[in-house]
Amino acid sequence: MRLAKFYAALAAIANLFQINALNILITNDDGFGVSNIRELYKAVKALGHNAYIVASASDKSGTGGSLSFATTANLTADTQYGIVKAGAPSVGADPNDSHIWYYNGTPSVCVMVALDYILSTFANFSTPDLVLSGPNYGDNLGDFAYTGSGTIGATYFSIGRGIPAIAFSANYPTTTPYYEVNTTTKAGLKDPATIAAELAANLVQSLVAKANGSRILPLGYGLNVNMPYITSFDNSSCVDPPLIHTRLTGDAWSYGVKFNASTGLFTAGLKVGNDATGINVCINGDCTLIGETALIAKGCYSSVSVFTVDYDAPNFGNNVVDETKLLGALVQNLNSTSLIGGLNATATAGRNASVTTPTATSSVITNDASAARWTRYSGTAASLWLVIGVFLLCSF
Repeated sequence: MRLAKFYAALAAIANLFQINALNILITNDDGFGVSNIRELYKAVKALGHNAYIVASASDKSGTGGSLSFATTANLTADTQYGIVKAGAPSVGADPNDSHIWYYNGTPSVCVMVALDYILSTFANFSTPDLVLSGPNYGDNLGDFAYTGSGTIGATYFSIGRGIPAIAFSANYPTTTPYYEVNTTTKAGLKDPATIAAELAANLVQSLVAKANGSRILPLGYGLNVNMPYITSFDNSSCVDPPLIHTRLTGDAWSYGVKFNASTGLFTAGLKVGNDATGINVCINGDCTLIGETALIAKGCYSSVSVFTVDYDAPNFGNNVVDETKLLGALVQNLNSTSLIGGLNATATAGRNASVTTPTATSSVITNDASAARWTRYSGTAASLWLVIGVFLLCSF
């Protein structure tokens, strides 16, 4: 009888400490099997959140917010890395994890399928508290990327459905499968995918702690986060970039084409300066902030830009949000005298940054933001003492 009371009390305690855990949907445009998305999934789960991946069956980069659905009920080719074979349904779960799903469509459609079918049918929630898209392979900087990136497309679609969302991108272009993530690189550090995931998860934790049980971001708002090239394969020069408050515009580029008369084909090229004035005019927000494109060019910094999905011209009279108060202390101004790394180590940021190097471990780094999170859970130590107290109480 006493043991039954103990287990009942323990179950109640466990439920209590999970009340504030978020239900998180993770997606991307690189595919459901790449290392970045899987490492982010692991990172947020390690922090106590309930996470599901729903992402494209194969790489759908550069599809923006386009809507492309599967045209057959079954896959006509293997999914990414042969995880699921041709002939399987066009929507389904990873054979090794029922929280990881694929769909043979574009990122925005994957979010639709998640919200309107997968989560409500197979998960213990139907509407997530937060959508995370990425981290993408390669950066997504400026207004042009905002419309062309599948990573950001999934984000602004989610925001349109009333769900806070954040797009993450990391500045290295080569995709790798999840099963090739290094626990330790040749430099004795974590894999870049792991570090990018931990940086993303740490920002999420900071926002969760700041929200204190309310919405992570205001209705209609989202974040675009770009991380620099993580050098952990070779050295520690950039493994803990500080998060800097930026804006989408400012030294951003557009695209144009050149015609090759000998081949009869067009090739794309960047348009900058006078050819990109329209996407660099400052109309909304804080015009004193550095643009995310300019910041990433400086070296070992991560940019955090706030955007909304209200595309109307502003009248500056309604629903104005103070971005500095929204983001909290982890996201800093570039001109701050002492910058803190995104993993909460003290960082001297720049192209040749000197930072506190994370140790080579597969666990998520514990830091001040995580401490704030666990304060909401009443603390691990407090939990242990509470369990002991319940045990003693049930013994009498």
